[in-house]
Amino acid sequence: MSDKRVYIYDSTLRDGAQTQGVDFSSADKVAIARELDRLGVDYIEGGWPGANPTDDAFFSAPPHLGRARLSAFGMTRRAGRSAANDPGLQAVLVPSIKVVTLVGKTWDFQVEVALGVDLEENLRMIGESVGHARSRVDEVMFDAEHFFDGFRANPDYALSCVRTAYESGARWVVLCDTNGGSLPHEVEDVVGQVCKVVPGSHVGVHCHNDSDNAVANSLAAVRAGARQVQGTLNGLGERCGNANLISIIPNLMLKMGFETGVSANDLTKLTHMSRMLDERLNRAPDRNAPYVGESAFAHKGGLHVSAVEKDPRCYEHVAPELVGNRRHIVVSDQSGKSNILARFRDIGLDVDPSDPKLNQLIEEVKVREFNGYAYDGAEASFELLARRVLEGVPEFFRLTSFRVIDERRWNARNELITLSEATIKAEVNGQHLMAVAEGNGPVSALDAALRKVLTPVYPQVAELRLVDYKVRILNPQAGSGAATRVMIESADGHGGDRWSTVGVSTNVIDASYNALHDSITYKLLRDNAAER
Repeated sequence: MSDKRVYIYDSTLRDGAQTQGVDFSSADKVAIARELDRLGVDYIEGGWPGANPTDDAFFSAPPHLGRARLSAFGMTRRAGRSAANDPGLQAVLVPSIKVVTLVGKTWDFQVEVALGVDLEENLRMIGESVGHARSRVDEVMFDAEHFFDGFRANPDYALSCVRTAYESGARWVVLCDTNGGSLPHEVEDVVGQVCKVVPGSHVGVHCHNDSDNAVANSLAAVRAGARQVQGTLNGLGERCGNANLISIIPNLMLKMGFETGVSANDLTKLTHMSRMLDERLNRAPDRNAPYVGESAFAHKGGLHVSAVEKDPRCYEHVAPELVGNRRHIVVSDQSGKSNILARFRDIGLDVDPSDPKLNQLIEEVKVREFNGYAYDGAEASFELLARRVLEGVPEFFRLTSFRVIDERRWNARNELITLSEATIKAEVNGQHLMAVAEGNGPVSALDAALRKVLTPVYPQVAELRLVDYKVRILNPQAGSGAATRVMIESADGHGGDRWSTVGVSTNVIDASYNALHDSITYKLLRDNAAER
């Protein structure tokens, strides 16, 4: 085995499921496992058989994996039982699963207080459990729980625990920073000492992020000789989360020169992988996430943009394409001409830098942002503004008027309900039309009414989905007369593309309509719909 080979172990399906607000179904776990397999991780921890119905359902029909090995998680035998006669240990030995990960105590304090056994009995529990599992499966891993705390308290005993597991047949002994309190220099020192007892080619690390050092600690462990890293997608996990594999993998490959099961081509799927998980969890991706966030390669200051145009290395530590991301030139009231021109190139708009309309556009952006607009998070609205100033945008429809009514009442079942009803009058394709629709809120009702009149003329509007809606009060000191900014994120149900639009008004419904109008217009313009 090459000393430059590091094995990636993903525990999203178990550790990630312990995240507050995360509840994977068996179907979720199957879908995520298949995506992880495509990415090229070496091991996928499926969960804990016998612990809950979801994990039981998952292991009863595990997904077929082409590259990764599926692991079942469990714990060493209980005190007073033999390994062959422990129900918990037997439940982990699923016939179709050939890799098992067993967790055991390595901190003398926890052995004597939490388990209530003497130190020698704990060593027997570790050795017998690993040995029994190894007789039933191809590969056994030992997760040394609280190892770094145990090493600080009693290094000889902590080392004897991992040595026992290794000598009993464990392919990997994994050093766990269970409470996430260690620092990189401590991890590197301790792992270096472990690698003198157990070969580094058999040592792994499992870090939690309670001190915001899980990624750094994992990389420090690899520097010290460990050759397996455990973690989760997007750093999911209880409390502050686990080590984030989305950051660890590119750091290992692009920064440290290590090999993983993830190829250079696989690495370009990283951004998709991160966002796929957020989509499945129905939560917004972290815009500032390293490597894969929408803002990871975003440039807002004019001087920065000028420098990036000359040499991206000035403000980009890697090329965004390597991880499946893209450079993002942000337009705002801090923008100069270089930002605007760079953004034009991204959207395919050919503009002469000497065009006087360009300065007009820059001033328009600054005035609008002073009045509450924010184009650094609403690129679709900026593109429409730019095209209106520079070349014009077709008026696909004109809303003559709208009225929204909210009703809160008790229904026939004695349930308290709130309904919104929108009535609109619009001109589409030379026809004056009126529509009425209900929704679960005023914006939903307005959107439904618009679709009624637009879809017969522009069928592609049916593909449009509103996936996020944010409201911000810009000047709360003005009380009920405060200006409101609405940001709408939309998605194309057919292609999966997303875009954001913005609207500002002292009336929240009017601001919502402005953002909604931009969203629909952007969809029609992008789809090259002819003006009717």
